[in-house]
Amino acid sequence: HRAGRRVVHADDYAVVPDVSIASVAAVDSVALFTRQPIERVRTIALDVSSRTSAGLVRLLCARHWRIRPTFMPAAPDIRAMLATADAALLIGDPALFLDPATVDAQKIDLGLAWREMTGLPFVWAVWAGRSGSASPAVCRLLYETRRRGVANIDAIARRERPGDAAAQAVVARYLRETITYGLDGPLLAGAQAYFDGLAKEGLIPRAPRVRTFAVDLPPASAGR
Repeated sequence: HRAGRRVVHADDYAVVPDVSIASVAAVDSVALFTRQPIERVRTIALDVSSRTSAGLVRLLCARHWRIRPTFMPAAPDIRAMLATADAALLIGDPALFLDPATVDAQKIDLGLAWREMTGLPFVWAVWAGRSGSASPAVCRLLYETRRRGVANIDAIARRERPGDAAAQAVVARYLRETITYGLDGPLLAGAQAYFDGLAKEGLIPRAPRVRTFAVDLPPASAGR
């Protein structure tokens, strides 16, 4: 106990089964933009929007690229970032739509770099909660939401980029072909490898065991 309250550890949490935001290899929307060869990078500006992505950059630097740069938190403004650092982490639309040639940089896809290092997919986001907090009904509702979203990708793309057919095509292709939404064995293995790597590099105190809430769901083939 701490100050009369229970100390919560990562092992107290479980994740909703078969629902995630993940990529098998290249992810397109999480990338390092660098004006130096990666082995010469000494400073990296980190988009503060995603702790997961920032952790992955640190892990890749230590174990894949074998560099030890200085990291600087920054707002996702690529020109301002590259004005003060050798490389910059961007996530989301800023990374997906940026042409690296416009900022005289090389784009290094972090999903692909992870795949090259581990041979595993990468899980970018999950639904998680304390043990017992997500009932089977809640898990099934989230799973059905996943299925409905996949079935309506074209409508989602139109809503996200109204009046821009080219951008809508990029979004639809990204959601349909690049991102996967399940949480099967290889994806769970990828998530566990991420936590194990962070722990080995001293970036987190210890690696939690990735486990899912116990619930029966329809076959994964029912939705991407």
